[in-house]
Amino acid sequence: MYTVRPPFFLKWFYPNLIWNKEHKDTKEKVVYLTFDDGPIPNVTDFVLNTLKNFGIKATFFCIGDNIQKHPQIFERIKNDGHAVGNHTYNHLKGWKTEDNDYIANFWKCQELTATNLFRPPYGRIKKSQISQLINSWQLTVGKELKTENRELQIIMWDILSGDFDLKLSPERCYQNVISNVRNGSIIVFHDSLKAWERLEHALPKTIEYLLAKGYRFETL
Repeated sequence: MYTVRPPFFLKWFYPNLIWNKEHKDTKEKVVYLTFDDGPIPNVTDFVLNTLKNFGIKATFFCIGDNIQKHPQIFERIKNDGHAVGNHTYNHLKGWKTEDNDYIANFWKCQELTATNLFRPPYGRIKKSQISQLINSWQLTVGKELKTENRELQIIMWDILSGDFDLKLSPERCYQNVISNVRNGSIIVFHDSLKAWERLEHALPKTIEYLLAKGYRFETL
């Protein structure tokens, strides 16, 4: 079960995670497209081609195992000027994973992504895992990895498109986004085979709609 907008109690329970990036100091309308679970042949290529056609950038939260299977697509993501984030090496569900295993899996993916952005798969992560990630980050970054010494940002979302939901129509997926969008929205799509039918329909329409409404797209 999921909700398009995260329930308020999750934001209360995880106050230090990033749920949206509202630009309170500007009248400009800004949104952040994000894609989880790639890189995947054809699907990620479709996303990259669509973004290129519209001249916009996005953030890709990549699974380490998929990066190693499809390194050329991962390189294209970066070469096209998009941001990348860590999504663990094996798409682990934090609630069902021992803390040490979860942290090790994060770092295995981090060796490939070298980023300060992390999104927990399924949005499920224990507070103990958050604490250990931050502590290990402070001890490791800048020493063992070729990464700028920046704070780790754990990114959640403001809008979940639902493109992974096989019971959801492609049009409903599109409506999920445009009916809930606001300044600073972090929008989640998935460049995965499971999401393909809904993604192919909803992504171009979403971008067209938001551009027409005066939104600007930025990376995280």
